[in-house]
Amino acid sequence: MAREHSFSIGLPDNIVYCNQFLDALQGKLDNLQCLYCEKTFRDKTTLKDHMRKKAHRRINANNSEYDRYYIINYLELGKTWEEVQSEDDREMVDDGDDDWSDWQSHPVSAVCLFCEHQSETMEQIYTHMKEAHGFDLHELRTELSLRFYDQVKLVNFLRRQLHQSRCYGCQETFSCRQEVLRHLKEAGHVMQLPHKSTWNQPQYYFPTYENDALLCTLSDGDEDERNVSEDVPVISEDVSNLRALKQNSVLKSMLKSRGSCR
Repeated sequence: MAREHSFSIGLPDNIVYCNQFLDALQGKLDNLQCLYCEKTFRDKTTLKDHMRKKAHRRINANNSEYDRYYIINYLELGKTWEEVQSEDDREMVDDGDDDWSDWQSHPVSAVCLFCEHQSETMEQIYTHMKEAHGFDLHELRTELSLRFYDQVKLVNFLRRQLHQSRCYGCQETFSCRQEVLRHLKEAGHVMQLPHKSTWNQPQYYFPTYENDALLCTLSDGDEDERNVSEDVPVISEDVSNLRALKQNSVLKSMLKSRGSCR
């Protein structure tokens, strides 16, 4: 397409759902619709002349319909490709000035596991998921005695299942996330987690989405245990005979080595 028709949809490595993408483009052309301005024409020749003269041999970047086909839209949850690209293209100028007076901190915005709702605190996201989706992460953390890294793996597991349009309770796959959410509610699988061995795996240490702020706002389940352990006296081990034991071990090793040489 790029060589013969001067039409490019980007680098292949940056595209996901490639077959669906090509089918969508083919469908527009079969309907005699311009890919850029999406106007409809009476025949294919008129459409081709229009796209050539108007330089419309490209897709409209402002059309969110194409967002799902580019991997940049999956890098950071809750951010559009324009925001991600503007951050990547921002130049860092080092002029030797260490003045940080113009630096401003931005609150962490955690995104719901089930929808695109965002909250700045964990309590707000807890409340939203409980009221809007019937999912009580706080209750699960208490009931299952989840420590911090257990919560991380659980959140990443749930993210991946919902991203793949799969019910995490029964592993049934659907065509879109909306159908999964409907199934979770109707089947009563919202609070039904699979066996711990399913999600308690090293692969779920890695986030489904880059910079998932929800992981940063998780509370440490070991905090109470640490507070209790602080009051427990620590008795040091008696190491007075440690040097003698080491010398004895070295001596045995030397004797064994000499014996093998003979």
